[in-house]
Amino acid sequence: MTAGLQAAAGIGPGTAEPAETGRCGRGRKILRVAVSVALIAVAFGFALPHVASYRSVWASVTAMTWPYVLLVGVAAAASMVSYWITIRAVLPALRLRQAAAVNLGSNAVASTLPAGGAIAMGVSWAMLSSWGLSTGDFVLYALVTGIWNVFALLGLPVLALLILTTTSRPDAALISGAAVGMALLATGVCGLVLLLRSQAFAVRTGHALQPPLTFVCRLTRRPPPADTAASLAGFRERAGTLLAARGGRITAATVASNLTLWLVLLACLRSTGLSQAELPWQTSLAAFALIRLLTALPITPGGLGITELGLIGTLAAGGGHHVSIQVTAAVLMYRAVTYLPPIPLGALACLTWRLAPALISGQPSPSVVLEADDHLAGVGAAEQADESVGGLIQAVDNGFRMG
Repeated sequence: MTAGLQAAAGIGPGTAEPAETGRCGRGRKILRVAVSVALIAVAFGFALPHVASYRSVWASVTAMTWPYVLLVGVAAAASMVSYWITIRAVLPALRLRQAAAVNLGSNAVASTLPAGGAIAMGVSWAMLSSWGLSTGDFVLYALVTGIWNVFALLGLPVLALLILTTTSRPDAALISGAAVGMALLATGVCGLVLLLRSQAFAVRTGHALQPPLTFVCRLTRRPPPADTAASLAGFRERAGTLLAARGGRITAATVASNLTLWLVLLACLRSTGLSQAELPWQTSLAAFALIRLLTALPITPGGLGITELGLIGTLAAGGGHHVSIQVTAAVLMYRAVTYLPPIPLGALACLTWRLAPALISGQPSPSVVLEADDHLAGVGAAEQADESVGGLIQAVDNGFRMG
């Protein structure tokens, strides 16, 4: 697999990293692992027990009634399936079980390895390419889903702030987060619209981004992009065609997948006995949106430890000891049902894909195309020559080697 990715990226088999670079890479990897382990240990071994003892949390969880257990399970399952639907909104030719395998397999890697995002992208690429997806289509899929998820992260605090103002006075943290999110979201949306509408803007933006990207690549000891302007121009053509055909469905699916994840948190809060009077759903949405925005950078795998502390600190603020216990129980249950299941399911999906691929893909098809209708059919062969492909595949290959 690594050799194939190297070939796609234009990296020759004889290319070897200097020993010093290899040692630095290993050092950074060890440091990332050490920092992640330390943060997780402090969160679960020191900080959380000071909020509520694990014994009291377990007592709160075991006091749940069966209807609430079923509610949490259904909400967690719906949240998981919602992202499979998001993948199919971008790649409509995929079967639902293929989208499930891609999502679960990549999540299992991202949730267990420090900086596992690059390796998770490699898992997604390996699966999708085995079903016939072209390299250019994979790049487009990765970029569009990534951009839409960032837009959702930035937009949720704004939505939460507007809703929360109907019931109470928002705190300074939410106002600040919403303001930052709104500014970044407006900038991002305007930039994307201009990029899609103007070839000249795409070329100028590419030329402007070339020096800072080259500088960052040198700092991280990665090969700089050869021609950012050409890459953006190619992305503009392909993304414009895709979004014209499926932009509404992609947006709706992305919003639904984020909101269903919040509904899991709300179901857990209600299941531990926190009523609307004690903890309004508006407050839970605000806390969810703010913490999702603040933990967007993967400091620990899946935000483990940091997300829990952030949610508990936000939701339990101003409440008594009993409320703190219930909030802690709800947040830990929410994280358990959303963080843990994809790990064994993802491992099973990867094993099935490797050992019994027909169970996932059914009858092998000659190609899995991105286009949903006829006017998308002309975007095919030229995509694979775009220079952004090499850069992305090289990043994926680096992810494999880091892992």
